[in-house]
Amino acid sequence: MNDIAKLVEHSPLGVELENGEIRLLGELMEERRLADGEFLIEDGGSDASLHVILNGKVEVVKRTGGDYASLAVLREGELAGELSFIDGTPHTVGLRALCDTHVLTLGREAFEGIIDSHPQLVYKVMRAVARSAHRIVHRMNTEFMELSNYIFKQHGRY
Repeated sequence: MNDIAKLVEHSPLGVELENGEIRLLGELMEERRLADGEFLIEDGGSDASLHVILNGKVEVVKRTGGDYASLAVLREGELAGELSFIDGTPHTVGLRALCDTHVLTLGREAFEGIIDSHPQLVYKVMRAVARSAHRIVHRMNTEFMELSNYIFKQHGRY
């Protein structure tokens, strides 16, 4: 098993995979190291890639005029770029490293190349993507409820 496959094995993508599937996925992925402040994804860009944060932190930012607003921080073990990976639409936010960060990247074109030959692997990876999207929606719903409760308990004054 190569070094990238070992990283895949311990990532959210490797949870359900068998050894052969881990090796194959490892062959499709690339390692990337980001310096503090470097962008993994630019707001409005389209890279059609799925990213796994191995270590470090990535800030989700939205351009607001000449500056950026911080929306969230992604940490080790989280996925990024899921929706653009699936549907190819441009990114609506940017992802910027908050420190030296190590990332694995899976390009959609390489991934689509194994659909016919390894449909179970594709299914398992897409389940991992769905789990990640589910966690994001759950977190957003929780934050919305907390904010809503805060505003209504304060009668709109905050």
